[in-house]
Amino acid sequence: MLTLNISEADIASANYERINHPVKAIRKRMDSIWLVSEGFSRQEVARRSGIHRNSVKNYIKLYHKGGLEALQSFEYKGTSSILMRKRITLEAYFRANPPRTAKEAAAKVEALTQTKLSIDEVRRFMHKIGMKPLKTGHIPAKADSEKQQDFLDNRLLPLIEQAQKGECQLFFMDAAHFVLLPFVGVLWCFARMFVKAAAGRNRINVLGALDVVTCKLQTVVNTTYVNANTIAELLKKLARSGKGLPIYVILDNARYQHCDFIKELATSLQINLVFLPPYSPNLNLIERVWRYIKKNVLCTRYFECATKFHNAINQALTDINSNCNTRNDLKSLLNPKFQTFAQNLLQ
Repeated sequence: MLTLNISEADIASANYERINHPVKAIRKRMDSIWLVSEGFSRQEVARRSGIHRNSVKNYIKLYHKGGLEALQSFEYKGTSSILMRKRITLEAYFRANPPRTAKEAAAKVEALTQTKLSIDEVRRFMHKIGMKPLKTGHIPAKADSEKQQDFLDNRLLPLIEQAQKGECQLFFMDAAHFVLLPFVGVLWCFARMFVKAAAGRNRINVLGALDVVTCKLQTVVNTTYVNANTIAELLKKLARSGKGLPIYVILDNARYQHCDFIKELATSLQINLVFLPPYSPNLNLIERVWRYIKKNVLCTRYFECATKFHNAINQALTDINSNCNTRNDLKSLLNPKFQTFAQNLLQ
């Protein structure tokens, strides 16, 4: 029987690489070698690693021939081997410099590997390493990710934990202004579809407060403006529906929310206002509710009059609190986990 002769240093390296190596095939090879070094039979190693038992024997032979370095190299024929040999370099480059098109990626691959490959080959390679075309998002240029992270760790998450333990009520407050315009989106269809633009620019305003635990929404709706009086109306509504627990409201820095009138009213109602760091809509959970309404209620739909437009939004607000299907849709969306975007910013 073929015996594996491996050093303690290589055992430790194989144990690390079987978990952390970026290439799945190499992780399997390292896992097999490590399991053999731990005394498992070839059959058991094959079962655990999801490979054929003959592959285990071949990996042992490959190790004896060239050590762990041989296990981390491939001898494929054809252009794919060029990409796989340079995978780590190319992946690191594309993580730092995501290409806009497959053509741009192919040009960069040629520059890094000195080999000209077709766009289709490069596209397949990008899919293989886990890349896919995703629409970029945007955040305000003045957003401070360090302040956001500090607020998230030291203020917001502790409050969420208290609310989940039943020690306080926590609401996320924000206003949305829905305008009677076409909301275009993606449809699965056989030909490109068009949605008619409504006549006029009618608007409906929704000021909402979302309970982080129950995911119930309290609102004030109008067709004029959102101002300090609107904020006051919603704060009074929250105070009346209180459960005898301290009330905290997370809100942004709009001027009508930061005025002395609102701060004094909140104090008299025993409501604690917690202002987000400037330019931090990503930390306001209720923003996801507005996105849900735009995507699922307004997107790719034509409303022939303002009344039908208003009715659709009011029905959506009702469904958020009472419709089982809508609440199931929102269940994962309103999970209070937040991203500060620092790790995914384009330079």
